[in-house]
Parts: sequence; C-alpha cells; structure tokens
Amino acid sequence: MTSYRYGLPDPEETASLSGKALLQAIIDGSLPQAPISQTMSFWLVEVGDGFAAFEGEPGRQLLNPMGTIHGGWALTLIDSAAGCAGLSLLAPGAGYITVETKGNFSRPIAHDAGRVRAEAKVVSQGRQIISVEAKVLAQDGRVLAHGTSTLLVLSAGR
Repeated sequence: MTSYRYGLPDPEETASLSGKALLQAIIDGSLPQAPISQTMSFWLVEVGDGFAAFEGEPGRQLLNPMGTIHGGWALTLIDSAAGCAGLSLLAPGAGYITVETKGNFSRPIAHDAGRVRAEAKVVSQGRQIISVEAKVLAQDGRVLAHGTSTLLVLSAGR
C-alpha cells in the first residue's frame, strides 16, 4: 500500500494553479491528499481533462450492521471523483460545491474485496453548472455502484 500524507494546502501556494494542476500536485505528492482520504481509506490517483479517478481499500472499519461496506462509502467515492473531475476543468482561483449527488448500488462491497476504483467523467460543462457521471468498479471491472453529481461553479473570490 502506498504511503500518503494528508492535510490542506496553503491557499497562497495553490492560488495560481488550475484545478487540474492542483489535483496533479496531490497525485504527485507535492500537495497532501485531503484529510477525508485518510478517514475513508481512498485516494486521488489519476486526473485528466474532465476526468478523475480514486482508488480505495474497503475495510472492517467501513462495515454496516449487515456486514457489508456501508453505501455511504461508495457514494462518497462517487462524490469525490465527480467533484475532482469537475475541478479539473476550472481555472486558477475557481472552485465548486456539490449541489446533488445520486448513487445506485449494484453489488454489495465486502470488507475483503481488495482495492476498488472510482472513475468520473464530466458529461456537461456550463458556466455555472457541471454534470458528472461516475462508476465504482471492482478489480475485475464489475460495476459496484454508479451515480451522478451536479456541481455549482464558484468564481474566484467566492
């Protein structure tokens, strides 16, 4: 398992970075992974134009009372990958907030399922709204969950 550092970057350090450059710096390790990544045991691993991927390690700490990984974990993966896919298209100083994330759970995720991957791709980008689709995939490529996110673009200074 790869070792990561976690935290929030200094806003002055990232002010001149586009969304894609900021995310690539996280992947490269020059900026830390977000604190939620440590809590949820998933990490940003790939970014492109309108694309982002996370990988995660489900574990016993994420089990629900039924003995499977809580659906909120998969939904958080969808929301995180979708948000980063949208962020990858934004100019320096711009940001976003999630307006809505919807998920569908296709298969239960076992605590010993091994590494899973969430991939998100922007399907529509307007001045204020970005729509994104995401999938959570098992190691064999089976869809474990899928969903959509709607993001509200925040201009610099908001």
